[in-house]
Amino acid sequence: NASGSGSQRLYSFRDILVLKVVKRLLDTGVSLQQIRRAVAQLSSYGIDDLATITLMSDGASVYECTSDDEVIDLVNGGQGVFGIAVGRVWREVEGSLSELPSEHAEEAGAVVVEDELARRRAAKRNIV
Repeated sequence: NASGSGSQRLYSFRDILVLKVVKRLLDTGVSLQQIRRAVAQLSSYGIDDLATITLMSDGASVYECTSDDEVIDLVNGGQGVFGIAVGRVWREVEGSLSELPSEHAEEAGAVVVEDELARRRAAKRNIV
């Protein structure tokens, strides 16, 4: 938990994935109430199951689809205007994170800690 201005927070891969989905829903005009419901539903899934979900919306409601047939049924019923394939967002986040510089650098067998976050993680692993 972080408190106050300038404090640091640690986010899991799942947190980043959900934030990116929320941003896309906000960009398309979905209400915060519907976004909260969608996030609550997503949180009931395991991390691996999220890659199989497509969120569909008509701008007012958000529908969760776990198969191509469900997506087609929503579109045919006029309920789906746009969709967000969570698996695709997953791959984007994974790609973005893999491009970040490595946290661990080793010199002469010792771990070099360069920032506060890395120091905290190293302390938790009893490296420092």
